Amino acid sequence: MDIYSNNHYTGERALFRLQNAVVKDCLFDDGESPLKEARNLKVENVTFGWKYPLWYGRHHEVRNCTFLEMSRSGIWYTHNSKFYDCHIIAPKEFRRCNNIYLENIIFDDAKETLWNCSNVEMKNVKAKGDYLAMNVQGLKVDHLELDGNYFADGASDIEVTNSVLNSKDAFWNCKNVTVRDSVINGEYFGWNSENVTLINCTISSHQGFCYMKNLTLINCTIKDSDLTFEYCENINAQINSSLSSVKNPISGEIRCEGVKEMIRDDERIDLTKIHVLVKKGDGYEQI
Repeated sequence: MDIYSNNHYTGERALFRLQNAVVKDCLFDDGESPLKEARNLKVENVTFGWKYPLWYGRHHEVRNCTFLEMSRSGIWYTHNSKFYDCHIIAPKEFRRCNNIYLENIIFDDAKETLWNCSNVEMKNVKAKGDYLAMNVQGLKVDHLELDGNYFADGASDIEVTNSVLNSKDAFWNCKNVTVRDSVINGEYFGWNSENVTLINCTISSHQGFCYMKNLTLINCTIKDSDLTFEYCENINAQINSSLSSVKNPISGEIRCEGVKEMIRDDERIDLTKIHVLVKKGDGYEQI
């Protein structure tokens, strides 16, 4: 493979359509699209200082690189590529990409990042910013620390483990979500989503779990949450805490330690289809 090292590249499309090469210890700035349409690159210890550095790429391995703020919108339409130990300061990275692997990545501004991608895997990622992973199809996450609202809006086929999500409106409009051994803090969890399972999770969410279908909670703690489960259908919930209030769930079963307020003010709901049971001695009683 050809090696490009210790160079400072400027100007638009500096290494356009580069193929089967190693690019290391370089700086790209003052010019858009330096590695556009590239193929089969190993990129190491490179700093990207300008816009659109890795558009329309294929089969890249990117390690120990920095994407500065002006390299915004930097990785779009790029497929089958892996990123390790990178510091991404720029927003709006990764759009319409397929088969992307991210490990040990820091996103300083993850705003509108990973939009409309497919088959994305993240491991040991720290991110700050709203609307991360919108409309992703196929998302596998392990050890994500997120401080940003509207995570995974409109996404499908999602697996999240060992993560902490400080995210208002997380998992809205989603299908096929499994979250394990994680903490989720934020209002309005999961509205309009289907086929959602949470296992061994702790959730804090004002007015969470509303307008959902096929919701399963296994060994979960829900704290500081009120007005939960409004118009939620086909619930199977085993909750290891008391709930502040439950409002008008439609069908299924909720088992919990207690309910401070049970709100039933919609006469359209058939109460024979929903069972709310609270701990009583060694068993449960329906309320």
